[in-house]
Amino acid sequence: MLSKLNDGNKIVGTKQVKRAVLNGDVDIVFIAKDAENKVTRDIEKLCNEKSVDIIYVNTMKELGNACGIEVSAASAALLK
Repeated sequence: MLSKLNDGNKIVGTKQVKRAVLNGDVDIVFIAKDAENKVTRDIEKLCNEKSVDIIYVNTMKELGNACGIEVSAASAALLK
């Protein structure tokens, strides 16, 4: 599933993911397990409210690599 981030229509970053979940534009959200809770807690709450699936990735570095960026990422999402 993580490989879809490299190929599919995606967004990366907590603010962008949060906005897209609120707008109903997201299929799946990816969250790094090692990201700070204060960064990801709002996204997790929104995903639960909007019934959006969450996939947890071990590290922020792994999530960033999966997205094809050279920096770590706390969250990312595949768009509808």
